[in-house]
Amino acid sequence: MTLPSILGAIGTLIGLVRAIPQLLRLLRAKEAFGVSVDTAGTSSIVSFGWMTYGLLTGQPYVSLATGSSGIIFAIIAFSALRYGRKINEFKITPAWFAVLLLSGLFFGKTGLGLVLSISTLVSNLPQIWVAYREGNLVDLSLGTWLLSMSDGLVWGIYSLLQHDPSIMAYGIFQLGTSGTIVILKLLHRAKNPSE
Repeated sequence: MTLPSILGAIGTLIGLVRAIPQLLRLLRAKEAFGVSVDTAGTSSIVSFGWMTYGLLTGQPYVSLATGSSGIIFAIIAFSALRYGRKINEFKITPAWFAVLLLSGLFFGKTGLGLVLSISTLVSNLPQIWVAYREGNLVDLSLGTWLLSMSDGLVWGIYSLLQHDPSIMAYGIFQLGTSGTIVILKLLHRAKNPSE
């Protein structure tokens, strides 16, 4: 087994489980304080875009990891709506769906890879904004964002070995944005130790 395939397997495992802590937290709390429904929706669409990219470029680890997390992020979005978030909070999700669809249709895997390379930045920015703006982050899962940081790190190393700049950009943006969300959650915890 080669190092890229080992990293791909680890990345797949992280991709399979990284969103589960957030889903479980929503289902247990039945509230969605501090959770961005726009990030969940956009993450779902972006995950399915990466699944398609993995299929088009012959990288099954990318497809498996992202396809499964796409389903979980979709469930998170629906759960967040059910537990208090509003449909009008979807700002980026519909626009980014159109951007991904058109880039893939008109420019193939190259265009899709180019747009996907910044998609994590686009999908995680609403969560950074919600975490920064809202005073109550009790329902935001620290575990999901720590796993997302790990996901960015693993896929970043994988991309260096595979010489795939789209996945490299994903890794950098995932690590940076997820790290920002983790910091905001930890600052919230420090101010509110009883939560």
